[in-house]
Amino acid sequence: MWTEEAYGETVDVLAALADDVTFKVWGGDWCIDCRSQLPDFGAALDAAGVPDHRIEEYAVEKEEDGTKIGPNVDEYDIEYIPTVVVERNGEEVARFVEEEPVPIAVYLARELEHLTSA
Repeated sequence: MWTEEAYGETVDVLAALADDVTFKVWGGDWCIDCRSQLPDFGAALDAAGVPDHRIEEYAVEKEEDGTKIGPNVDEYDIEYIPTVVVERNGEEVARFVEEEPVPIAVYLARELEHLTSA
């Protein structure tokens, strides 16, 4: 369960970049990893005050052979979900794919931290 207090540094990094980056999120309600991880990520973005227009969500479906289909799946080479691509000025600056040993928000905050001093 996400709590803002437990992840203060993560929220600070995301808040510092809230108006500077765009979060593109691919997921599907059929995906167990998405159902377990994306609500907490959404809560983290909310806690950081990331405006809605800075979050783009794309619904992904799965073909019988496992191929993912949906908006921008080919353009962004989406193979596993959840995938979150973070862009700044139209350029990819970080990417979370499927799972890491830490929550999505923590992983991305670590990847993006250097941008807060730029």
